[in-house]
Amino acid sequence: MTQTPNRPSTDLGLNVQGEAAQQTPVADKAQLFDYRQAANPIRSGLTEPIPYRCWGADLHSSGPSGILPLDLSSELGTSGPATSPGLAAHFIRIEAGEGVRAAASATSSLFFVLSGEGVCRVRETDQDTTIHWGEGDLFVLPCGGTPLLEATSTSVLYWVHDGPLLHYLGVLPSEPRFDATHYRGDWLRSELLKLVEQPGSASSNRISLLLANRDLPSTRTVTHVLWAMYGIVPPGATQAPHRHQSVALDLIIDCQPGVYTLVGSELNADGSIHNPKRIDWEAGGAFITPPGHWHSHVNESGEPAYLLPVQDAGLQTHLRSLDIRFA
Repeated sequence: MTQTPNRPSTDLGLNVQGEAAQQTPVADKAQLFDYRQAANPIRSGLTEPIPYRCWGADLHSSGPSGILPLDLSSELGTSGPATSPGLAAHFIRIEAGEGVRAAASATSSLFFVLSGEGVCRVRETDQDTTIHWGEGDLFVLPCGGTPLLEATSTSVLYWVHDGPLLHYLGVLPSEPRFDATHYRGDWLRSELLKLVEQPGSASSNRISLLLANRDLPSTRTVTHVLWAMYGIVPPGATQAPHRHQSVALDLIIDCQPGVYTLVGSELNADGSIHNPKRIDWEAGGAFITPPGHWHSHVNESGEPAYLLPVQDAGLQTHLRSLDIRFA
């Protein structure tokens, strides 16, 4: 139900002489909706829900150097490449001896190295940043110059940034909110394996490391917008369902066949997911977990599986709206 009258239907504005205000162009786009019809516009045909979607490793297993966007802009109704309303994810393939520029108008860029070695160079007005990266490394960059990724061996990186959020807000990044930060892969793996060996870890809902940044003590996140978790699903594990209001862009670092995620919008009385969708994992692949959907990771492969969910939960934590819940 909408109202867009050519003239005001009620005496809501008077000029200084007390005469009814004339309709002006500033009122042409004014609308009214019945609260019951408009309070939740997220539904098919209006504001489309975030869909389930998977991308396989075949997307980046061969081909020339380039950026491969995981683009859902047509489903989300965004004007530029986007994987969720606020984030854009990509694979970057770089042939040995070549380079790719990762240009984006964003406050935060996260890179995870699935394979290969190389160097990231960012030239800025006040200083230059150089990061030598190898397989398993993760690094984050603030706004500033355009990163140049140069591979010394054929490489594949996973890249997530918050450009769609800035485009929606109609803003440009003006100053960095954190310093460039490098998380070395050998350090991540060794600390995660230490966590696995701690008493009680086997019965934990998640065995994971949250990546944090000393510049962001209040959110304990990898950037002020992005959240990242380096996690393991041990063989034989079935994680209890949980949910949150941030979108998860899940990268599968490594796994064997028999690992999957169950996801759905409701729970049964026993705490299991009602009528779940099964998403099978593939090493080097990626998938989306929509906000508010219950999800549970299961490993029936006999070997440990490793994953990296990246979310906009840094922003959600700052807004106090993340709302993590466990079944």
